[in-house]
This record gives sequence, C-alpha cells and structure tokens, in this order.
Amino acid sequence: EAGFISKDDLKSYRVKGGVCQGHVDMKWCPGVDFSAGSLGMGLSFGMGCAVAAKLEGSERTIFVMVGDGEIQEGSVWEAAMASAHHELDNLKLFVDCNRIQNDDFCENQMRMFDIPAKWRSFGWAVKEIDGHNMEEIVSSIEWMDSITDKPSVVIANTVKGKGVSFMEDNPGFHGAAPNDEQLDIALRELGVEA
Repeated sequence: EAGFISKDDLKSYRVKGGVCQGHVDMKWCPGVDFSAGSLGMGLSFGMGCAVAAKLEGSERTIFVMVGDGEIQEGSVWEAAMASAHHELDNLKLFVDCNRIQNDDFCENQMRMFDIPAKWRSFGWAVKEIDGHNMEEIVSSIEWMDSITDKPSVVIANTVKGKGVSFMEDNPGFHGAAPNDEQLDIALRELGVEA
C-alpha cells in the first residue's frame, strides 16, 4: 500500500536475492532502513536511533517490532535495560507474541515465562493487546504517546496464520511460502480476490 514493493515482488518471498527474503535486506527491499537478519539486533539499532534523536533535540519517535522468538536473544535484554536506564520515552516497541519461531513453538525452544513481567522488571511501560484487533492496536499507539518517562512496549498476542485453516498456529508455515494451490486456498479463506 505504501508503494515500496509490487504484488509481483511478493512472489519473491523466501527466495534468495528476492525483494521479500525471509529476513528483509535493505539492499533488496525498498523502504527498509536496516537489515536485521541476525535476530536480536533490531532493538539495539532502535535504541541507537532513539539516543541519536535525543542528542539532536529531535521529536522523532522510533518504532521497533520484534517477535517472541527473537526476544530470547541476550542482546534484546541488554538494549531493554539500557533503554530504560536512559529513559528513552521516544522508543516504542511492539512484540508479536504468536508463540512460534523458526520451526517450532517458542516454549519448546526456550520458555520465556511471564513476558510482560520481564519487560516491567526492566523498567518499561507495558501494555498487552489482541494483535488482531485494529482498535486495540491504534489505542496502544495512543497509549505509547502518553508515556513520557520511559520506553514503552506493546505485547501483541497473535495467532500465526490466523484465518487460514492449514496455516493457523502451524510452525511449519513460519518460514515456508505457500505453493500456488495453497495460495489460492489461503486467499479464498481470507476473502481476498487473487
């Protein structure tokens, strides 16, 4: 919708050298300002941008999105701790909690226990939402804007593949692109015309 990529570009999903590789690359995907193929780097980069904005006296707000599998990385928690220490109220984080990473459920790889409590213990303002509810998403951004003394995180509880019978809550589709037949079925189930 923003015009960075075409519908045809979407066919390059998970194709080496394609616009929509599994972890998007700023070399190939217009509109991507930072390649974060190694999980855990995004929040650190966002923190750096938030610090730079503060040093410049800018009113910029920095938004970062990570997955629940990604927050198993230690560098995420280093950035979380430093962001709270520096009171980076211009840093806004969304965590997509769909309970699936790479090829299995997160709990089978490394249990995260109480994710909201973890963020609170690191000094962040925390809000949990239904990540499929657009009103909750919009109101959570408004809530983030009201936080003026610390970074804020929205934990968006989602179901990976929601609305597509064979993809919903299926770790096998975390990194797999649908074939043509599956794509037709998925679009039909989502009520989208191909």
